[in-house]
Amino acid sequence: MDSTEQATGEKRVRRLLIEALELRGLARPSTLTRAQYEAMCADLCQRLAYMTEASLMALEEQVASNPAGKDRDRMPISNRILEWAGQIQPPEDGASPLMRAVFGHDLGATAIAEGWAPELMTYLRDKRMWPTPYAVTMIREKADGPRRQMLILEERIGYGYEPGADDRAFLARRRAAVEKCRRVAELAAAGA
Repeated sequence: MDSTEQATGEKRVRRLLIEALELRGLARPSTLTRAQYEAMCADLCQRLAYMTEASLMALEEQVASNPAGKDRDRMPISNRILEWAGQIQPPEDGASPLMRAVFGHDLGATAIAEGWAPELMTYLRDKRMWPTPYAVTMIREKADGPRRQMLILEERIGYGYEPGADDRAFLARRRAAVEKCRRVAELAAAGA
């Protein structure tokens, strides 16, 4: 996403989410000062700039249906809104600074080299946090089946085996996912 798209997206978030919720009467969270609330809104605008109009309107409806506060008249905190946004429209794979950081790190390089990068990317998209050593172990275990299946299919193809439609579809999806991880690693290496 370039700077023009980002600016347009931020304005869209402010108009369709923040201002719409304020028009409905939702006030800032009582634990935040006015300056903190403005900073929270600016951060939400930056983080949700990737969302489409339809997704933002759905998010606005969900936030309005689940207000915070004792009197249920407060805007929820940004973490809650971001969680709902991720369920409605997950962020683009290459858009996340966390993904770039992980795939620019030794962890990402190892995942690509060993074939468990797609599962690492799925974890990052779902959890939005740096994986703990335990999480890395679980990610590797989850990748064992698909990684083994890909190796077996590629070996069979090398011997002249003609894969069926399901196997071809699996290979295409897996290769595309690995390539997406490589592109994120290249973005990280380029400093983008």
